[in-house]
Amino acid sequence: MKGQQLQEAARGVMEGAGPCEAPPHPAVSAAAERLAALLADVARLDEVPLDSNFFDDLGADSLVMAHFCARVRNRPDLPPVSMRDVYRHPTAGSLAVALLDSTPPSPESEVPGPPALPTGQEAEAPAPAPPTGRPHRGLCGALQLLAFLGYAFLLAAVAAQGYEWISAYTHLLDAYLRSVVFGAALLLVLCALPVIAKWLLFGRFTPRRFRVWSLTYFRFWLVKTLIRSSPLVLFAGSPLYPLFLKALGARIGRGVTILSRSAPVCPDLLTVGDGTLVRKDTLMSCYHAADGVIETGPVTLGRGAVVGEVTVLDIGTRLGDASRLGHASSLHTGQAVPDGEHWQGSPAQPADGDFQEVEPARCGTVRRAVHGTLLMLTVLLVYLPLAVGCLDVLLSRVLEGSAVAKGGATVLYVDLLVVTAVVFFGGLIAALVVLATVPRLLGRLVRPGRTYPLFGFHHSVHRTIVLMTNRKSLTRLFGDSSCIVHYLRWIGYRLSPVEQTGSNFGTAVKHESPYLSRIGTGTMVADGLSLMNAEYSSTSFRLSPTAIGAHNFVGNRIAYPAGGRTGDNCLLATKVAVPVSGPLRHDVGLLGSPCFEIPRSVARDSTFDELKDGDGLRRGLAAKNRHNAVTMACHLLTGWLYFFCVALLFALATSRYPAWGTVALALANAALLPFTFLYYVLLERAVIAAHPPEPLFCSIYDRRFWRRERYWKVPSETYLHILDGTPYKTVVWRLLGVRIGARVFDDGCHLTERPMAAIGDDCTLNSGSVLQCHSQEDGTFKSDRSALGAGCTLGVGAFVHYGVTVGDGAVLAADSFLMKGETVPEHTRWAGNPARPLDENGGAR
Repeated sequence: MKGQQLQEAARGVMEGAGPCEAPPHPAVSAAAERLAALLADVARLDEVPLDSNFFDDLGADSLVMAHFCARVRNRPDLPPVSMRDVYRHPTAGSLAVALLDSTPPSPESEVPGPPALPTGQEAEAPAPAPPTGRPHRGLCGALQLLAFLGYAFLLAAVAAQGYEWISAYTHLLDAYLRSVVFGAALLLVLCALPVIAKWLLFGRFTPRRFRVWSLTYFRFWLVKTLIRSSPLVLFAGSPLYPLFLKALGARIGRGVTILSRSAPVCPDLLTVGDGTLVRKDTLMSCYHAADGVIETGPVTLGRGAVVGEVTVLDIGTRLGDASRLGHASSLHTGQAVPDGEHWQGSPAQPADGDFQEVEPARCGTVRRAVHGTLLMLTVLLVYLPLAVGCLDVLLSRVLEGSAVAKGGATVLYVDLLVVTAVVFFGGLIAALVVLATVPRLLGRLVRPGRTYPLFGFHHSVHRTIVLMTNRKSLTRLFGDSSCIVHYLRWIGYRLSPVEQTGSNFGTAVKHESPYLSRIGTGTMVADGLSLMNAEYSSTSFRLSPTAIGAHNFVGNRIAYPAGGRTGDNCLLATKVAVPVSGPLRHDVGLLGSPCFEIPRSVARDSTFDELKDGDGLRRGLAAKNRHNAVTMACHLLTGWLYFFCVALLFALATSRYPAWGTVALALANAALLPFTFLYYVLLERAVIAAHPPEPLFCSIYDRRFWRRERYWKVPSETYLHILDGTPYKTVVWRLLGVRIGARVFDDGCHLTERPMAAIGDDCTLNSGSVLQCHSQEDGTFKSDRSALGAGCTLGVGAFVHYGVTVGDGAVLAADSFLMKGETVPEHTRWAGNPARPLDENGGAR
């Protein structure tokens, strides 16, 4: 009743009460006036009418409204407000009604608390060990270093013995057979090592809590590192991968298909029912970190369940039998999807749309066993002998006849310069030739719209196309330049006609089939787009065209499904869940998971419209192309130089092998990692020495933006994840310019602009989390600093945008998206996409 009264009052506030109408509700009227006054102050406007649309009439943008929300949350006389509230109620009058309506929160706004304990168990308060101090971190770091050195020595010893044995061949067939035997033995050792280490060091994982940097944590880190570096992780999507997880202790039923390479670190806590499907880019590690504590917990997937792409399953979550979790969704601790239901969102909620199903096919145990056997034989009989043969050429043929053994190194250097240049640059040209021919021929064998069984001929062809055409090194090379359009066309994308902007695509784009990927005219794509051209069941797959309309802007980290219901002139915001049902959206923006409509653009985005066509575009594009060409050349030259230095390091070690033995190779293995850090840290500092990253609001045809593109492309970032979960990563962050405090635990965070990020003492950064200090919308680039206070926690897969301030002790839940300009108060918990504050009971406010 009260909600109805407030709705009527809102109409009175926005329309004005006539002489015969009831006056507006005093509480609504007062709240609306306060909100209007606050917005006028934030947006620097003379007046804000109560019925004026924040975006269409007043020209506000999301950054202004984020600051407005922060100001409202600081007012004790007003209820808290989130960006979702602002977009759903874009006038002061309607927003006042929504905030004062005391009806219970809808299911989509609730975030569950911790899971209930099973019957018969006592509820015990978590009691982690006392906080670890500097001696514990030092001891843990020393043990991690010793583990790395021991692994380097082990690899050196095995490689030396194998190389000596293979080098004693009598004829070519004998060399091949020896390579097969050695490769099989090495593969067996590398695959068995994490299984043995897990059972010896940790036994069976159970739900528990322990401090980071403790001895328990060191054992946990060692097991995690060995599991995720196992060669069998590369077999994700094959029948061999579930067998690997079973050997580690996971309870996995029959007919399970897991496409995600993110292996669970606590496999004993993972239960997967018969016939379940887990799509790629799913995070289900069965642990998370919070406030310097590792907490492990179960993840349960029922029989016939389906987990969509780009999802996060936190600990203490469950999918019921035949249930569905949509793409770009997450389950937070305590959430359980009932049997047979379809949920979507972050955190997930019951979904209205239908889940796209693929009819099952015959794919029994025999078929899976045959496919796994053939796959392993291919690796043993083809790939490993080729790798061993290439190593033999590099280590012996290059050194043959050189003067290094006699005290001179000139011939060795010249040989390596020539060989590495031919291999590096010749390999680039050969890869482009192969990508334009072989996948196209194979693509004729798999027809779109037809359902094929998994683990057969057509599935093998499809997987070959996926692996060959998704070359991260090439998209990184050509991305953020005019060349990316030509490269994507080269491998099969349908882009005609193209409106060249010089930034049509970022440096990270992937797909299931390039020949079924269509991007409309005038569309711009940021980083992290995944085109889902294939739909799966646990036994079958089907290819379908995936098309993005014309004049769209596609933000970061978006999985676009086949049948996505978006048309022309749409803005797809960062981490948005693209709708697959309902009306076809056009001329709107979409934000969040589940998504809702926002304005397609605001006045601020039209600041540089004069540069988008005519002479301004031609001049700007030509200058950008020249700058990007130099950037690409620097990227190639620095990559080749690193390759040459690594080859030289191991060539020198091999030349000393007759005198020093295995120690020479072990020293080379041990020196490789610190050399990599030193090389790329110095390279990155050199790139930004004259022009360090700073807050920007400019066109993509501004030279300052081009320098930022060079900063993203030339230095590598992959090497940083080697240090995840070690105290050494914070040291490297400081060398790269991050203002980072003491005792920070980083389990795999990604920082796009290191000098613009500030991280306080005792923060906890989970795997897959991102701190991105920039945004691009159409032809406008925006960048600002972001800061995390002391004791903050970023959940698994959480994403923090630019211009954000997070107070001390605040927590951002798993898979949350904290929008630009937000201010998170101290010791609060936020969750959702977009993130919003939670009350004391865990519900959204």
